[in-house]
This record gives sequence, C-alpha cells and structure tokens, in this order.
Amino acid sequence: MNNFIYNIPTKILFGQGQVRNLGKELLPYGNKVLFLYGKNSIKRSGLYDEVVKTLSENGISFVELSGVDPNPRIETVKRGADLCKEHGLEIVLAVGGGSTIDCAKGIALQAKYDGDVWKDFYEDQKYENLKDSLHVASVLTLAATGSEMNGNSVISKLDTNQKLAIGSDKLRPVVSVLDPTYTFTVSKYQTAAGTVDIMSHIFEQYFSPDKGAYLQSRMMESLLKTVIHFGPKAYENPEDYEARANLMWASSLGLNGLLSCGKKNTDWATHMIEHELSAKYDITHGVGLGILTPYWMEYVLSPENVHRFVDYGKAVWKIPGTDSMDIARKSIEMTREFFINLGIPERLREIDIDDSKFEEMAEGATCRGPLGIMKKLEKKDVLEILKMAL
Repeated sequence: MNNFIYNIPTKILFGQGQVRNLGKELLPYGNKVLFLYGKNSIKRSGLYDEVVKTLSENGISFVELSGVDPNPRIETVKRGADLCKEHGLEIVLAVGGGSTIDCAKGIALQAKYDGDVWKDFYEDQKYENLKDSLHVASVLTLAATGSEMNGNSVISKLDTNQKLAIGSDKLRPVVSVLDPTYTFTVSKYQTAAGTVDIMSHIFEQYFSPDKGAYLQSRMMESLLKTVIHFGPKAYENPEDYEARANLMWASSLGLNGLLSCGKKNTDWATHMIEHELSAKYDITHGVGLGILTPYWMEYVLSPENVHRFVDYGKAVWKIPGTDSMDIARKSIEMTREFFINLGIPERLREIDIDDSKFEEMAEGATCRGPLGIMKKLEKKDVLEILKMAL
C-alpha cells in the first residue's frame, strides 16, 4: 500500500429532515448565497420552500439561478460567476444532482478568478493557478456522481463539443445535505443511470493490474454488492427508503477519495471515452457508461490483469470455478446483464448513435495521451471499443 494523505472537509448531514439544519451550517462561511438549481422539480416537490425557509430563518440572503442542464454548460458557469461578483455572494448552494453541483464548483472558481476557467483549468489543467474559490454547499437530489463530497467538476462546451473535468480539494463542498427522501421522485431511467454511474466510479478505482491495497479492494467489492442489491429495489420501488439511503451513501463513498487511498494508480479510461459520447450527443452519462463498460472490460482483459476480474467475479457475483479466464468472462457478462435488466441499452445504435463521429471521439479521448492502466489505450484502441459497442 502506498503512502497517502486523506482529508475530507465536507460535513455531511444525512437523513430525513436534515435540510432544516442547513442554514446554521452555512453561517460560518457567509450569509450571501447563490441558490443554484435545475428545472422546477424542486419547486414541485416542496424542497425549494424548505431551502428558502432555512436560509431565511438564519438571515441568509440569496440570489437565484435556475435552469442548470444535465450536462452543465460553461455559459451557465460564467453567468453564475457574474451574479456572484455583482452581488458580493460568498457561497454557491447547489440544490440538485451532480450536474448542478459540478456547475456550482465551476461558478465558485470563476467568481474568484480573473482569467477564463474553461481555458486555464478545464482545458489546460493549470492547477498552479487555482488559488481560491467561493465556498460550495449542496442539497443532493440524485445519487450518482459523488460530487456532493468531492472536488471534481465536469462541464460541457457545446460549440466545440467538449466535455472536460477538473479536480481540486479546494472545490469540495463545505457541507452537503443527503436526504434519501429527495430521491423518491427520481424516475426509473435516472435511477438506473445513477446506479450505473456509482458502479462505474468504483470500477475505475477497482480495476487495476496491481495486487496491493487489499483493504481498499474489499471495501470496493462491498460497495459494489450494496449497489447491486439496492439498485433494483429502488428501481422497482422508488419510495424504498433503505434502498435510496444505501444508494445515496454508496454514491458519496464511491468517489470521495477514500477508495483510491494507497493505490498506485486508477484507470478512468471508460469515463474519458464516455465524456466524448455525451459531449457529442448530450446523452445521460450513466447510460453511456452502462453501454461502454462491458466492452471496455472485454477489450482490456488479459492474462496480466485477469486476477482482478477473478476477484470481482468471485467476491461480487459469487462465480464458482478455477478457470481464471472463464470466471473473468462470466463476470463481464453478469455485469452486462445487470445493466440490461435496469433498462440500460446494450449498444450505441439503440440510442441512435452511429459510427460517424467515432474517429473524432477517439481523437478527443486520447488528445492528452494514452488512457487507463488496465491496458494503455491509444486512439486505435478507443476506436475499437466504440466499434464493439456499436
């Protein structure tokens, strides 16, 4: 196990009714808030009124910005940053899913930065320039991305068909409300996509050719089994509190930095390829991941890394036997079947994606160099995975 430093500054308020404590938790960071959300679902559910109440009771003023898209746009980031500067706001409060929280982080960064965050950070990754940002807080309404407890932000730029990510501890929310009841109204489609997204985050950290970090691997297997157990329950019974609660907490633990502590490297190739898909076609991230993941698994499987698939197959899917390659292939097929049973398409053509942009997507995914560590993927490899998934 490698050396690591682990520090999570996010305070989690987990459980039903915790939003009433949000206002007093924000006060140490300021009393002027940008209230950021998506469409009108939080108004229909009553969550909007609850947030307004806790802010008002604690003397916190706010400016609203609504309409954040599922794949948040850089234009929204800049509009939010302008509002923060104009009104002297101190906190960006995101009420919604991962897209809204990701957008809030971009806003918080741009509001304290004189340059262009898209060019300097999302494109050029000049983290040495990332000195300051506004505080970010969140009220989570969809278990999927883990953005409520990490410093990652993924933003899209439609005019160039780009979807890029940054990550910094400075962007971690200072406080996040995780109330599983706020996910009761999430559709079956989004529940399935969120379940896949959680699993994919764990896969990206789990699948590596190294044989160290034993504890982390067992933790990841437990989280995967939890998601596999409760994902279908939430899909079939949206108001199953225990199912929603377990998915919500698994989402946060899956990408708050804990699982990768002590690991030499993590993969993330599937995410980079999917970002190209959703940048070009504006599809739901979890759906793209669900289609690509089994084909990525098939492509990277080799005698050098088969042990990881064997661990996965035996621990998560309880696959018997002694033939390593047979166990590995069965584990991949069971993963595919699980996604299909949640209503995730098996192939790209099922969501009207053809091969016309494959060359462009493969080029974009590998523009900063080869992807992954299970197998180094060059442009030709990414192109082959896309063709397999067609």
